[in-house]
Amino acid sequence: MDEIGRGTSTYDGLSLAWACAEHLAQKVTAFTLFATHYFEITTLPDSIANMANVHLDATEHQDNIVFLHNIRSGPASKSYGLQVAKLAGILAAVLDSAKRQLTQLEQQGRALDTVEPPIPAQVERTEVSSSHTSLARQSKRAESPQADLFASAAPSEVEQQLAKMSLDNLTPLAALQKLYELKSMLKDKHS
Repeated sequence: MDEIGRGTSTYDGLSLAWACAEHLAQKVTAFTLFATHYFEITTLPDSIANMANVHLDATEHQDNIVFLHNIRSGPASKSYGLQVAKLAGILAAVLDSAKRQLTQLEQQGRALDTVEPPIPAQVERTEVSSSHTSLARQSKRAESPQADLFASAAPSEVEQQLAKMSLDNLTPLAALQKLYELKSMLKDKHS
C-alpha cells in the first residue's frame, strides 16, 4: 500500500491511512508493506503486536540524497522531500524558495511547541524548563488572588517525564512519539 490518504486534507488523509493500516493489521492480517509520510502512524506498532516499522536507509551528501538500498528497523528519522524533488528535476530557484519556506515553517513549529523563552544551547533545556515552569507558577500565584486549581504539591508523572526529556536531542519523530505516549498517560489517568 503506497501513500494512502495523500491528496486530501492532512487530517482526512491521516485518519484514512491510520484506519487502513489498523484494519490490515487486525482484520486482514496479510503481510503488507504500508508506505506513508504520516509520521503519526509510526506509533501503531506500540499498540498492535503484529506491526513493525522499517525504513530504507539514505544519507545526504553535498545537498543530495544517496539511497543506500538497505532496510533498517524503526521509523525514518528524517524526510528527504526536497532532495527527492531535486532528483525529479525541480528548478533550483524553486528548491531554494522551498528551503527558505521549510526553515520558516520549522521555526514556527518550534515556536508553537514551546512557551518558554529561548535558552542558550549550552544549557540543558530540561533544567531550564523545570525552573521556568516553577517561576511561572509562582508569578501567576502572586498576580492572581484566585487559587490555582491546577497547582499540586508533587509533579505529576507526565511532568516528571517532561522534566527528564532532553528536547534538543530528540528527532522530530521521537518527539512526536513521546507526545503520543504522554497523551496516552494523561488519557489513562483521566479514564
